[in-house]
Amino acid sequence: MRTISLIVPCYNEEQSINIFYDAVAKVFESINKDTERYQPEYLFVNDGSSDKTLPILKELQQAHPATVHYLSFSRNFGKESALACGLDASTGDLVAVMDVDLQDPPELLPKMINLIENEGYDCVGTIQKERRGQGRIRAFLSSRFYGVIDAISEVRIEPNARDYRLMTREMVDTVTSLPEYNRFSKGIFAWVGYKTTYLTYESQPRAAGTSHWSMMQLINYAIDGIVDFSDVPLRIATWIGGISCILAALGFIFVFVRALAVGDPVAGWPSIVSIILLLGGIQLFSLGILGEYIGKIYLESKHRPKYIVKEKK
Repeated sequence: MRTISLIVPCYNEEQSINIFYDAVAKVFESINKDTERYQPEYLFVNDGSSDKTLPILKELQQAHPATVHYLSFSRNFGKESALACGLDASTGDLVAVMDVDLQDPPELLPKMINLIENEGYDCVGTIQKERRGQGRIRAFLSSRFYGVIDAISEVRIEPNARDYRLMTREMVDTVTSLPEYNRFSKGIFAWVGYKTTYLTYESQPRAAGTSHWSMMQLINYAIDGIVDFSDVPLRIATWIGGISCILAALGFIFVFVRALAVGDPVAGWPSIVSIILLLGGIQLFSLGILGEYIGKIYLESKHRPKYIVKEKK
């Protein structure tokens, strides 16, 4: 019998855990209807929840000690750290990453298993057709983000790709071998390569609760993804600085020639102040881009762990 590890990050998801377990258990009953081929290994990662997530995980583990396991962080480290922890702890022949809110339909698992076992794929990812329940602004920014990162990154990241995917042990071992502290999983999964295909599905409503991602968190996540997988922003800052210098030199030449020809420099302090503010803004913008990359280097140089597991079972 082959084992499938299911990595499930949880942050204040007390209402969704049992619903998720029951739904996935039904899928495995269907998969093993004729013959028991696959055994699930549930790896719930409690990312510093402040509600009853951990007590519920303990109860679920006690009820199903052979298949359910949990790892609880000492504080909230973020979803990327929870994914890394789950991948590190997984032991299955195949490894799936899923959201506990059931927006990732577990009914796709049989098809994903078939594509890996019979079609020779190393990874089967998922793409959400549309994002129901999201505001138009958030949906627009999300689509623009994928367009931007696809244009400037050295690897292709599928638009609207979810974290929900099934991978072989070989691919997971490669992903976990990457030592970086700053992680953008969608980019890492694409960067390591391997034969990958995608399944498309209609967006699903949350099984319970509400999303914990604010607009600012999503924007910061997008910035992390761009900085982690492209140095194009640094090049843009370089080009902006170079063009500004050229324009400043041309402006100086114009003022000098005009002074020689007319005998009086161009008057007007408002225009001068505007130019100074423009150049100052460009400089601060470029420094901000540079600071993002320096900040990433600073965090990497500390060699701190990506997460701290306080309790596990």
